[in-house]
Amino acid sequence: MQVPPKVTPRAFDRLAEIGAATEGKALRVAVEGGGCSGFQYEIALDEPREDDLILEGAGQKVVVDAVSLPFLGGATIDFSEELIGARFVIDNPNASSSCGCGTSFSM
Repeated sequence: MQVPPKVTPRAFDRLAEIGAATEGKALRVAVEGGGCSGFQYEIALDEPREDDLILEGAGQKVVVDAVSLPFLGGATIDFSEELIGARFVIDNPNASSSCGCGTSFSM
């Protein structure tokens, strides 16, 4: 059985700050082929779909499609604010390496 990804309270709080749920949106986290390491994360506000895994907290939703789920098992979805900017980040134990930008990885 696959362990689903986790979402930190900080990520849910950020979604609440930007009003995602009030617009009927969720944070979609998907994995696609490409990027400099073979796979890349696609992170966007989107409407939940029928086959999505829905993770809920603080009145907000994060969704993962069935194709991406095996790549994100046990991962942690967080929100980071640093001097260079703020963004949603993924700590993925399945990734054997990643590039410097943090959006591309290999398995």
